[in-house]
Order: sequence, then C-alpha cells, then structure tokens
Amino acid sequence: MVLPLPAEQILVQVPPRPYAVEIGAGHLARLSALLDGAGVGGRRVIVSSPLVWKLHGDAVAATLPDAPVILVPDGERHKHLQSVARIYDALVKQQVDRGAALVGVGGGVLGDVSGFAAATYLRGIDIVHVPTTLLAQVDSAIGGKVGVNHPLGKNLIGAFHQPRLVVIDPLLVATLPRREFRAGLYEVVKYGMTSSRGLFDRVGRSVKDLFKRDPDALQPVIAESCGIKADVVARDERESGQRRVLNFGHTAGHALEAITKYKRFRHGEAVGYGMLVAAEVGVGRNRLAASDRDALTSLIQRLGPLPSIADLETGEMVVAMRRDKKVVDGRLHYVLATAIGEHAVVDDVTETELAEALRRVGFR
Repeated sequence: MVLPLPAEQILVQVPPRPYAVEIGAGHLARLSALLDGAGVGGRRVIVSSPLVWKLHGDAVAATLPDAPVILVPDGERHKHLQSVARIYDALVKQQVDRGAALVGVGGGVLGDVSGFAAATYLRGIDIVHVPTTLLAQVDSAIGGKVGVNHPLGKNLIGAFHQPRLVVIDPLLVATLPRREFRAGLYEVVKYGMTSSRGLFDRVGRSVKDLFKRDPDALQPVIAESCGIKADVVARDERESGQRRVLNFGHTAGHALEAITKYKRFRHGEAVGYGMLVAAEVGVGRNRLAASDRDALTSLIQRLGPLPSIADLETGEMVVAMRRDKKVVDGRLHYVLATAIGEHAVVDDVTETELAEALRRVGFR
C-alpha cells in the first residue's frame, strides 16, 4: 500500500501576525482541529457558494456543525460590491461581532469577496481561507489581497487583509471541471516561469498525473507554488516592489478579462495569454531567449486549448492595460521573464511594444 504524502505547513511571515498554510490530503475533515490549533476561537461563520456547498457542504458541516452558513453567487460576474453587501446583511442579521471569524470555502472569487467582507465588516474581523480550486490554492488564498471588480477594471476596489489561516486539501480539486483545473495550472506555470526552473520542469513532466488529480503529484506543485508566494509576500506585503513579480502575465490577462466583461475567460486562461504577451515583449527586447519563449508556449499548449482571441482588438487591449492598477505615476510596472525561473520588472514598456506583442500572440 502506498502511503499518502505527509502534510506540509508553510509559514507566511508577515507582521504583526504570521500565519500558516496547512497543506494535506484530507485536511477538510480536520478543519475544526486546524482552526483550534491556529487559535481561531469565537464564532465561526462559513461563507460559500451554492455550487461549492452542494459539492462539499456535508463535509464542512461535519467538522463545523454549529457554524451558520452564508451562500453568495460565485464567478467573476458576481465579484462586485453587491455580493459583499449580501454578506454584510447576513452578518448584521445574525449579530456577528468582532470576535468572530469568517471561513471562506470556495474558489478565488469567493475568497476575494469573503475576504473583503471580513476586512471591512466592523472595521475588520478574521478570515480563514479554505480554497476549493487549484488556482485559489496556489495563488489567491495566500497574501491578503482581497477585493472586487469595477466595470472598468479588475480588483480596483479592495484591501490588504491577511488571513488567520489557509487550509489546503488537494483532494478538493477532484470535483473541478477540466477547464477550471487547467486554469489553475497556468498560475503554477507563472511561478515556474518567474521563480523556479524546477517547478516549470516538474509541471512539464507531470502533466498526465496532474490531470488525473493524483494527490502525490499535486501536493508538491501546490506546496512549491505556495512557498514561492509566501516568500514574496513576506518580503513585500503591500506590493511596493518585489511582490510585483506575482503579476507576471496579469497585465494583459486582467485587460483581457475586462474587455470581455469577465464572461469569456477563466482568470487562469487570461493569465496564460498574458504570459505569452509578456514573453513576446521579452523576446522583442532581447531580454528572453526565443527558446525559452517557445518552451513556455509549448507547455501552455500541452495543458490544453485556450479560448480564441482572434476577434479581439489590439487597440482595445492596450487601452485596458493602461488602466491597470500597476500603473504608478503614469508608468506601467511590467513583469518580464528573463529566463525560465528568472524575472525583471521594468517601467518603460511602450504602447508600440505592447501592440506588437499582442499581434504576435494573435490579437487582431
């Protein structure tokens, strides 16, 4: 009999209160004990979505039987202030006070919305993230960035609000549709492309086992991705410098989501295109070898087809990219990969460069 991998703990060393990311197959069943171990006392209020609750609600309720449940719609189309207001309404009606903690059970959007509600209700209560999608497990559940979209741009309304605890169970991604799972893998590729040649190569070697949702293949990939993000967040919690590396592929990715009204692309798919655009900018500047760009393109293609972009205008993309929240004093801070596993941040990418890169990727 093959034993499962032992559970792992990654500490996110942010002042004044570092927190743990607990990673292990079967952790959902241990959620109450993990909350107790992290000192998350008081009242616990679960925030989830109808679909996630249908899939995992019985398991969550078995470990937190007395916790009230608030269900809000999920998906980018519902990542707005109205969803946050629904959580406020339920909390007020249930007379939830500052000693309580929200437990967000769901994907990236659910985590962002419940986290923003926690950051702003009564000027801040605790949030615990239990991410149920691969993308949320490797990225959005860690680091404290919470918020909602504005019609003119993604994540323009938000806050920094670090969780008390993150609980990751690789078994939860078994219920994901293949497209949703694949979207999370693009975020893993992001970490490999900017920070770890080993992770990049591991994904390439493990594609078949990853798509089988094999926990022994998933856990090392999740743990290394979380470790990279935890290290970056500890050094730059508020995205004043080093944390910008996490935005590799996100400038064009966020623009792509915005111009299609968040209806056409999964976030990871948009980041996949964004990485291809950034790679083209890097090659055009002689900062990235064409062979490394080709390796990135090949890996993204192996993970599966991306939705078509052939009908989308380059000019509209450039305008949307200039609205990005990474524009500071009129200058866009843009992350380039300079080799597989290495990166640089520049602030002098021109609109001409962006337009040329977008066309090479396939925009009209």
